Amino acid sequence: MVPPAATASAPVQPIGTPEAPAIKEPVKDTILTPRFYTTDFEAMAAMDLRPNEAELEAICEEFRKDYNRHHFVRNEEFEGAADKLDPETRKVFVEFLEQSCTSEFSGFLLYKELSRRIKEKNPLLAECFAHMARDEARHAGFLNKAMSDFGLQLDLGFLTANKAYTYFKPAYIFYATYLSEKIGYWRYIAIYRHLEKNPDSKIFPIFNFFENWCQDENRHGDFFDALMKAVPSTVTGFTAKLWCRFFLLAVFATMYVRDVARKEFYEALGLDARAYDKYVIAKTNETSARVFPVVLDVENPRFWDRLERLVSNNQALQEAEDSGAPAPIKALRKLPYWGANALEMAKLFLMAPIASNRFQPAVR
Repeated sequence: MVPPAATASAPVQPIGTPEAPAIKEPVKDTILTPRFYTTDFEAMAAMDLRPNEAELEAICEEFRKDYNRHHFVRNEEFEGAADKLDPETRKVFVEFLEQSCTSEFSGFLLYKELSRRIKEKNPLLAECFAHMARDEARHAGFLNKAMSDFGLQLDLGFLTANKAYTYFKPAYIFYATYLSEKIGYWRYIAIYRHLEKNPDSKIFPIFNFFENWCQDENRHGDFFDALMKAVPSTVTGFTAKLWCRFFLLAVFATMYVRDVARKEFYEALGLDARAYDKYVIAKTNETSARVFPVVLDVENPRFWDRLERLVSNNQALQEAEDSGAPAPIKALRKLPYWGANALEMAKLFLMAPIASNRFQPAVR
């Protein structure tokens, strides 16, 4: 997840050259920044895939074909492309590259560790995770190389050793990564299609790769769809409905608050951040109805009104953080907005969901 735009109080980042990029200092962790995850590897290894093994084997065969193995190859369009961006556009685009690279690298670490730890007991699942780790590493490397065009790179080894890891039990990993992959598909394909129609807004050649790139995201999401169907307790029953609602809301709210806070990036592409997010959220919600038992009522105007209140509260929190006041004073100033955010999230969660068999009956 991506933080609000950097402020004047942020430390000055040294800039290198494309030939000798400087190591970029990682952004401070917040509720909006990408997280690194770990899980219960023994429980994953013991998972019984027989309820949906045929579909998982078919998806694994798709992974083996590695359709994009020759796709992520830089060409002459990258030469000098970074120099054409004005300073403000460079700033917001580098933020996009950093957050995207961190998110892809987070996926690589999780999938790689899963493939290593469960290989002996659950070889099919381990192979699927190994193929997805390959894809995520390719994406992260491509993004980090693009950062070097701006004289910066992330020290991925440093992130591996020093970033905090969040523990999620397997079911939570399934919900979170399924949504991450599917929302990634809709984000990338929406930008790609927009830039196809508006080539003058293509500020950097990396966007030429988004059509094939998002197909990796889509296949990864299909894998987690099949995996949840192999473990029916994750998508059936009252508790599963609550968790599906929770993760849908958490992912949608985080994306909306983050993207509106850095709307300048989308404006550089000729997009309106709010309209773009509404489209992506609606499409991801619709896609999720293929596996989740319930989805959110994103057509309800109150849903968006409450997200806008989260945006306003987040802006006030950022202003308090940037005020220069002592830490205790900052905390006191933030307290009402933290409480207001908690209340709005509770109201959003309590909005009546839509049963997926009514929302999308043709595919269920």
